[in-house]
Parts: sequence; C-alpha cells; structure tokens
Amino acid sequence: MVVPASGLPARVRIHEVGARDGLQNEKGAVPTEVKADFIRRLAGAGLTTIEATSFVHPKWVPQLADAEELFPRVRNLPGIELPVLVPNRRGLDRALALGADRIAVFASATESFAEANLNRTVDESLAVFEPVVRQAKDAGARVRGYVSMCFGDPWEGAVPLHQVARVCTALRNMGCDELSLGDTIGVATPGHVQELLNLLNEEGVPTDEIGVHFHDTYGQALANTYAALEHGVTTVDASAGGLGGCPYAKSATGNLATEDLVWMLHGLGIETGVDLGRLTATSVWMAAHLDRPSPSRTVRALSHKDQ
Repeated sequence: MVVPASGLPARVRIHEVGARDGLQNEKGAVPTEVKADFIRRLAGAGLTTIEATSFVHPKWVPQLADAEELFPRVRNLPGIELPVLVPNRRGLDRALALGADRIAVFASATESFAEANLNRTVDESLAVFEPVVRQAKDAGARVRGYVSMCFGDPWEGAVPLHQVARVCTALRNMGCDELSLGDTIGVATPGHVQELLNLLNEEGVPTDEIGVHFHDTYGQALANTYAALEHGVTTVDASAGGLGGCPYAKSATGNLATEDLVWMLHGLGIETGVDLGRLTATSVWMAAHLDRPSPSRTVRALSHKDQ
C-alpha cells in the first residue's frame, strides 16, 4: 500500500554502486562479461546512474583490474550515467581516454582512514585531488566527491562534525558538483545525520549538492535515509542486493540494499523510475554468480514469493 508522508521529496535519484563498490569487496574477481551484464540488467530495471568501475591500480583493488575492458562494453547504454572512481591523475587519464564523463574521487574525513585507504594525510589527499578535479572539469566531466568516515571511524571513534564539513567544503571549493556523505562503518543514527546536514547547509553547501551513502551494520541505513529525505536530500547511494562493504575497514558490512530502499520509497509514494521486480531478479541472478544468497531482506522476501 502506498501511503505518502508529508515533507518528503517527490522523486529520488538512486546512485547505484553495486557494480563498483559492491563487487570490489568480493574475494575473487567476477568475470568482465558478468559485470557488463550486471550493469545492463541494472539499467534495464530503470536505474539511470550506475557506478561502473574504478580506475585504480590493480595492485590495490584487483577485483576491478578490468576497467579498460569493462567500460567500453557498457559506455553506450542510452540515457545511463556511468560514473567511475579515479584515485589520481593517472586514473583520470585512463578514464577520460575511454570517454568517461562522470568522475568520482574518494576522500576521507579522518586521518586514520586516509592513511589506511590512501596512504596519505587528509590534506595530502586533497592536494592530490585538486588537479584531478580541475582536469576532469576542464574535460567537461561532472565530478562527485565521496567523503568516507563521516559519522564514525574504527580507529578514531566518533568523528567531529566540523572535521567532516572541512573536507566537504574543500572538495566543493575545488569544483566537485556533488558530495556523497559516507557512513563507512554504519554507525550513524538519524539525529546525527540531521545535525551534519544542518551544519553543511550553514557552511554553504546546499542540500541539492548532497547525496548520502549508508551502510547497514547496525540496521540503521533506512532510518538514516529517511532522516536525510526529511532534510530534502534527493540522491541516495545504494547497492543492488546489498553487495559490498569496505576493504579497508573490517567493521564495515554491506551497503544499503537498493531493493530495500526502493521498497520504502515506493511505499511512501516517492518516484524512482525503478522496476522492483526486474531489480530483484537481477540481484538473484548476481547472487547465483557469487554463489551465495543476497543479504537484502526485500530480495529474500520477493524471491521467496516467486518459489
């Protein structure tokens, strides 16, 4: 039953991360054609923003070592935005050479995670990203800035809000069109989400340039998403079937499942453009390739009904 709630957006854009953030956490490499088919199926289910891969050195993320082979297979999907993650100018050059026009960079709000993930301090990593963002913008690309550890860090604990705001402001000032606030280890709660969003607005970051990226470690991802929707956020990251985590933070469990998000949004009367049946079938298909069931509650519920 569709029962709308007042004060929520009429439509939400889902930034699908399963093909990149989801599959990069797999122990083994998924065949390139399976990844390409996964992206095509996600597009067929109505998702229009699908993060395709990462142009990072294969030494660091071997599961995505096939970026040059994968991206040309899917780049011409009509009406589909295919962001790719780049760690530096070399990665950007590789992506632009293949025609990528949606770029993402990945920053940290904490020093510990910056060291673990980027092998640099926060300020050093921002200095690396500045020419990357400038070059991407000069090439006509749209740039997204991921900010990890926005709510908690496994080494440092609670993360001060002003620390997150400083990194967000730096990314925006260097030219990022959109910021994605990452709850990398899934410790956020709704009040915390609202406080950070309020602070970012006070610091001059408009809500329409903010996306949210929640992990479901403590079962709070949908509650946190709802808090963000109440604030006016209309871009939500999610991963088909709940795939993924974070290879550099052992306490990080899976991303918010796209199916669970869509079930909630559609129940609230919020448009997504997504066909939940086709999306569920896609996640069941991918789960078979990965040889394990999907952690998404909605996938399990809907696929059980079909049996």
